[in-house]
Amino acid sequence: MLTARRRVMTVTAAVLGGALLATACGGSGDDSSSDAKTLRLWHYEGPDSAMGVAWNEAIKEFEASHPGVKVKFEEKGFEQIQKTAPMILNSSDAPDLMEYNKGNATAGQLSKQGLLTDLSAEAAKRGWDKKLSAGVATTSRYDTDGVMGSGKWYGVTDYAEYTMVYYNKDLFKKYKIAEPKTFDQLTAAMDAFVKKGVTPLANAGAEYMAQQYLYQLALSKADRSWVDAYELYKGKPDFHDPAWTYAADTFADWVKKGYISKKSTSTKAEDAGVSWIQGKAPILFSGSWWYGRFQSEAKFDWDTTLWPGSDLTLGSGGNLWVAPKNAKNKDLAYDFIDITLSKKIQNLLGNKGGIPIAADTSAITDPKSKKLITDFNTVSQRDGLAFYPDWPINGFYDVLVSETQKLMTGNAKPDGYLDALQQAYDKDAPKQ
Repeated sequence: MLTARRRVMTVTAAVLGGALLATACGGSGDDSSSDAKTLRLWHYEGPDSAMGVAWNEAIKEFEASHPGVKVKFEEKGFEQIQKTAPMILNSSDAPDLMEYNKGNATAGQLSKQGLLTDLSAEAAKRGWDKKLSAGVATTSRYDTDGVMGSGKWYGVTDYAEYTMVYYNKDLFKKYKIAEPKTFDQLTAAMDAFVKKGVTPLANAGAEYMAQQYLYQLALSKADRSWVDAYELYKGKPDFHDPAWTYAADTFADWVKKGYISKKSTSTKAEDAGVSWIQGKAPILFSGSWWYGRFQSEAKFDWDTTLWPGSDLTLGSGGNLWVAPKNAKNKDLAYDFIDITLSKKIQNLLGNKGGIPIAADTSAITDPKSKKLITDFNTVSQRDGLAFYPDWPINGFYDVLVSETQKLMTGNAKPDGYLDALQQAYDKDAPKQ
């Protein structure tokens, strides 16, 4: 998310930009005796999202099973935690348990800096390593260089995520346009919407969404070895290879054709999601993190499909529960993780539009939720989770945002765009 993505849109409460700084400087005000009876928990999922609903229930379960212990939950903004985590976690006021973004440039960096607790022993003792499939567990483990996929457990997720095409069936019916099943049909549908004066794709150039459109285009021409070279340094990526070239050329062409509005260059993910919820855009390509919210807020007939013509799509295990090195009540944190992985919480997460990793599949009764999980299983079984474009190196998210904005406005041509990505990647990626 990012998934950085990737999650700004889930934050529903306004958060003062300096709140984390104030916390770090001023302290929590709790004395040691109250620390022993309090689990301090930070996460940035909206209360109506699948994860937010499930974790609120987990808090109730935790307090019921831990008499005298209270959970002090503090909602934080995704960007807020992303930008200030190293300072906060290096202070004496770190929370006991925190949601954090996964990947080399985020959790990997914190583990490399010694700011996270090694959870390997707990993962083995409590069976977390058995509940997470190999693909989902990739982002929980990091080596001494902070590269995901091997080494020690520094985080645990209790859900998975992937990207898909959301489409407003009512708008397709209104304009008498066929719902797409193939990539050619998708482009034909977008052409038809443009001819009717409708911009087909909801987009957010100021955050993760635009770069994820472009990365998905590249993935449609790529394979697993391409992903491993880019994300895991198992080879040297060439940003002028056929996949990247196709992606940059096609994305620029889509802007020129009006599939993507130039006005969305400064739009944030929340705005793009809301425009789709309000029925203003027929198509949105984004992640399963929107799914629960769309179930509750979209008042029209809608459906989803995997990106047509591609075995690979963006996705991974979900964001991580991490225990800061300076956390005061780590055992309580481990108990809370256990509860989020229980059948009750996993089943709830699944029925609210999330993708559980340890649910009883027969307990998932909501039809849309079943479709979501079925499509995820399709991607997972074909080894199709290709992570996210900003993950390989620290700071690459900001590079992708700014350079993709230039591509949208026409201030950069595809070749120049790819040159900029290559330069930024080569500067900070491990030497091959």
